Amino acid sequence: MNHNPSQPLRVTWALKTSFIADALAMPVHWYYQPMEIERAFTGGIQRFEAAPEFHPSSIMSLHSKHKGGRQSNDRSSKGHASKDQPPQVIGDIILKDKAQFWDRPNVHYHQGMQAGENTLNAHCARVLMRTLASSPQRYDGQAFVNAYIDFMTMTPAAHPDTYAESYHRGFFANLAQGRKPENCGMITHDTASIGALVTIAPLVFSERLKGISEAEIKITCRAHLALTHPDESLMQVCDSYVQLLCALMEGPDEASAKALLLEASKGLTSTHLAGLLKRNVPDNQVVGQVFSRACYISDSWPVVLYLACKYQHDPWQALRVNTNLGGDNVHRGIVLGTLLGLQSDIVATSWFEQLVDHKLIAEEIEALISEVSAPKP
Repeated sequence: MNHNPSQPLRVTWALKTSFIADALAMPVHWYYQPMEIERAFTGGIQRFEAAPEFHPSSIMSLHSKHKGGRQSNDRSSKGHASKDQPPQVIGDIILKDKAQFWDRPNVHYHQGMQAGENTLNAHCARVLMRTLASSPQRYDGQAFVNAYIDFMTMTPAAHPDTYAESYHRGFFANLAQGRKPENCGMITHDTASIGALVTIAPLVFSERLKGISEAEIKITCRAHLALTHPDESLMQVCDSYVQLLCALMEGPDEASAKALLLEASKGLTSTHLAGLLKRNVPDNQVVGQVFSRACYISDSWPVVLYLACKYQHDPWQALRVNTNLGGDNVHRGIVLGTLLGLQSDIVATSWFEQLVDHKLIAEEIEALISEVSAPKP
């Protein structure tokens, strides 16, 4: 292969750091008041912790178990499938033993998960990694979507999570209605969210290590996103993310890497990130006042870039700050961890072996890199 010899190492750091960031933020995912985090964990999250039983901001009981988005007409069709009603997505098709937790107030989205466990979307990134490693061919959307369906519908569940984002529920609602798997992506109020980018990095890394051009990778990533997140504004951010990942894989110096991070925000936010960084505004004012803590890509993408720039020299601090700012810190964290891991092995070296699934994840990362790096006949 003609790639930079340091690239496989950087990819390893990036993927390991992304899984660390996910598990770190998991216990306070979607806490919308930082004081609630302080109340649950004195001094904030500083290491891997289990999910608390009580979640002060949880609105899981308001989310539809039948489709993407919130409950609307769900009240008239409570319960599981019968002869007269379609199967319930949560309980009948996916998360088969977890529907009971969805109707209770203040149940944690990741209830029962232990310190160092990874959330559902991180597991979906692993599904893609395994799919990519299983074949010498380039990304095959049909192979991924088949693996995704198998994984999500497995009994017993192949992951420890309780909550499934809107896109999962929308996908399986469409699938239950007989749509072809490649046409099951559902558009809801939160389709354009940071969680959509969680599976992008493994795909970019696989394609780039095979010597595929950045332009082609952007097209491939758009096609991949369309399977679950058909939204043009999201695709535009994905283009910037692909460009940024490809550039950081080359190992630029610190100043160049910071310039790349700032460049990735242009045209995607009206806020000037370089000016914001110079003003040295407290993080809880930047995230919570300038930008929302929520999942929407219009705010979460610039938050990731802001934190990656501000804490470029201390990636572990970046991940803790992201975690303790609350909101959709898990999915922001996965993207942030990927960007920081491409530049440093500090977090991966210190924390990876505390992940519950670290041995399996390490094997999957190695398999992904070995497949793309293996000499072809």
